[in-house]
Amino acid sequence: MSTIRDVAKLAQVSVATVSRVLNGNGYVSHNTREKVAAAIKQLNYRPNDVARSLFKGRSKMIALFVPDIMNPFFPELARAVEDMTTQQGFTFVLCNTDDNLNKEMAYLEALKQKSVDGIIIVSSTMTAEYMENFDIPAVALDRIIHTNISSVTVNNREGAKEATQYLKDIGCRRIAHVSGPEHVSNARQRLKGYLDIAQKSEWFNYEYIEQGEYNFEGAKKATQILLTKHPEIDGLFVANDLMAVGAIKAAESLGLSVPDQLSIISFDGIKLGETTSPALTTMAQPIYQIGARAAEMLIKQVEQNEAQTLVEEFSVKLIERDSTRKKGENQ
Repeated sequence: MSTIRDVAKLAQVSVATVSRVLNGNGYVSHNTREKVAAAIKQLNYRPNDVARSLFKGRSKMIALFVPDIMNPFFPELARAVEDMTTQQGFTFVLCNTDDNLNKEMAYLEALKQKSVDGIIIVSSTMTAEYMENFDIPAVALDRIIHTNISSVTVNNREGAKEATQYLKDIGCRRIAHVSGPEHVSNARQRLKGYLDIAQKSEWFNYEYIEQGEYNFEGAKKATQILLTKHPEIDGLFVANDLMAVGAIKAAESLGLSVPDQLSIISFDGIKLGETTSPALTTMAQPIYQIGARAAEMLIKQVEQNEAQTLVEEFSVKLIERDSTRKKGENQ
């Protein structure tokens, strides 16, 4: 396999001149450029991306860190990021971190060695100080890392308020909440939104809140605890769609009908929610739009060397399906 040195030797120019021709920067005379092009063609030379990154200081590579690839929300988010980065000529790398700081740091170290241009990160453990040490352009997605790092999120608190109020409006008299992990910023915001509405009600009880760990099994267990301790609960706001599937299974295991005896509303709007039985009523995030926007912001940072911190918040939308029903309807 030919190297850049072979091209330089055949064209009778320096390696630096060949690199200028390949990368289109710096002055090279027309005659010299033709000699280099002829040598490249004769040797069938294909520039190595790593070698190019050494000359240009860029790899045309962008990475996305997600905490749980098993949650369908994140593959949907990744698709948007991949589409946008590919359209702009970047290579896309997906890193599953399990929300583990050690894994995140290991990925960062490896990607730095490959001159990654920037990262989009969904994390509850990464801090701004760690990011500054690596000096890599970054955009936080779904969860805010720090005020000095650009971010793209949704109005989690307002969406949770709307979800809880919706359950009240359809006639639910005892509304509980299966929350996400307390160390996750968007889970805290969704809990606050629930409390904004629930605490104003005479029936409110802190025992109506149970943590579900943002996964199926955690939510199933949390829901079983809630419904066993408090059989009067007739409305449930669950912090994400994957957890809501676990909540439905928990209700089934206790012989409760959804939505006849228990109305369930969740958050995210993933495709899975359309296929569950019953289909999920949810506060839908514009998943594709937020992923694409985060990629767009990062690419602008990379290409324009722009250090401006941008904070963007999208709105969520109530989608009514079969997991909720107005009291008195079809009973």
